[in-house]
Amino acid sequence: MSSQKSSSVPREYITPVQQMIASCSGAIITSLFVTPLDVVKTRLQVQRNPFPKGKCFVYCNGLMDHVCVCENGNSKAWYKKPGHFSGTLDAFIKIIRMEGIRSLWSGLPPTLVMAVPATVIYFTCYDQLCAVLKLRMGDRSDYAPLLAGAIARVGSVTVISPLELIRTKMQSEKQSYRELSAVIQSALHSEGWRSLWRGWGPTLLRDVPFSAMYWFNYEKGKAWLCQYYNSTDPTFAITFTAGALSGSFASVVTLPFDVVKTKRQVELGELQTMKLSTQVSSSTYHLMKRIVAENGVSGLFAGFLPRLIKVAPACAIMISTYEFGKAFFRRYNQKKQRVTQLQPST
Repeated sequence: MSSQKSSSVPREYITPVQQMIASCSGAIITSLFVTPLDVVKTRLQVQRNPFPKGKCFVYCNGLMDHVCVCENGNSKAWYKKPGHFSGTLDAFIKIIRMEGIRSLWSGLPPTLVMAVPATVIYFTCYDQLCAVLKLRMGDRSDYAPLLAGAIARVGSVTVISPLELIRTKMQSEKQSYRELSAVIQSALHSEGWRSLWRGWGPTLLRDVPFSAMYWFNYEKGKAWLCQYYNSTDPTFAITFTAGALSGSFASVVTLPFDVVKTKRQVELGELQTMKLSTQVSSSTYHLMKRIVAENGVSGLFAGFLPRLIKVAPACAIMISTYEFGKAFFRRYNQKKQRVTQLQPST
């Protein structure tokens, strides 16, 4: 009797904890693949224009952009090590030969502290929201990924923004994590609660449209590819291709917001480093006007190719490893269900 009852309960879903494990694994794998590209990019950038004292630069581990502060007088820092590189491939070869292969992942551990939780929150929230919205939206359920992606991104950015701001402040003032409480209290006392979410607006302007377009196009692309190849379940190649294409499209459309957000990040980081009031930083609208005035409309599309080269593989690796993890847990749950059904009733 009990076995009949258990068989009526579908166990093909995966739990939120399993989604978290899958997204965490995807985040780490993505960072391991994409970080070397940004390490090489940063070293080439330093070779052309050495970072002065207090200079901030944006470093990406494939999942998030992080503001890093150039340490005062520390010539041994990974981004300041001397090198005479003629190009990207030459930089890869010389860094591995002269500094060891581990140097390609320099600066990764501190950024993973932010990136992994942000990715886990984002992907788990997306899947949970998308499942609920598909049930509630009825005939319009095709738009559930668009809405779920936007809401999930707002949530993850809101949670992580204050932590990233504090991390930059701690780095610029060379403080340890033991002094974290003092850093937060100092920021709240001098500038209030809203200071913890400074830069939140430009981040949302880039990340929310990107996320909405990415998930909508990814789900559509995945369904189309499954139908084209007559596959009931998406293969690794299908999810990889859909992820790369949807990520590429979303990155091109949101490029002007990425330019503004990056410039804003660097400005805020340098104001913190010099201990100036961050209130003087201009609004997003005025920042866009300034970029257009200085460089023309094309200034809003600066870095088109580097962003595409970075975003496309990052999106492809992250979503394909995440889907692979979910498929693994789905099979595990189905196997567990069959074992339970075969057990004699008591």
